[in-house]
Amino acid sequence: MTEDSLKRLVLDANILVRAIFGVRVGILLEKYAGEVEFYTPDHCVSEARENIPGIARIRGIAPTEAESLLDRLVQNFLQVTDRSLYDAFEQQARERISDRDVDDWPVVATALLLRAPIWTEDKDYLGCGVATWTTGKVEIYLRSN
Repeated sequence: MTEDSLKRLVLDANILVRAIFGVRVGILLEKYAGEVEFYTPDHCVSEARENIPGIARIRGIAPTEAESLLDRLVQNFLQVTDRSLYDAFEQQARERISDRDVDDWPVVATALLLRAPIWTEDKDYLGCGVATWTTGKVEIYLRSN
């Protein structure tokens, strides 16, 4: 695959958190890093960063260690999309997700911008007009041609 033909996938904040505190997401990111471009809006990185301390304490992990894992994910696997790029899709994204959690609009806007599906465990994205993949099924998308 050439750089221009790489598949794209938008990760929401819950997938970032799973990459930090779980196993499967990290394995998939590493396995498909050369074949798929993984994106996340800047909003999701901030949201994950806000949730790290509480989750880390519950799991008995040092919050600084978990924050370092997020930094490594961003550096090695993710392309963080700045709001200035997806902002033009805000109104459309808000309309598409208004019946659910309107705070998730940056993920929908980024998916619309990139014409890419969303990797999530959040059912709030269902019916927004963008394909969604859960961790249990995302490898079907990742390995497809």
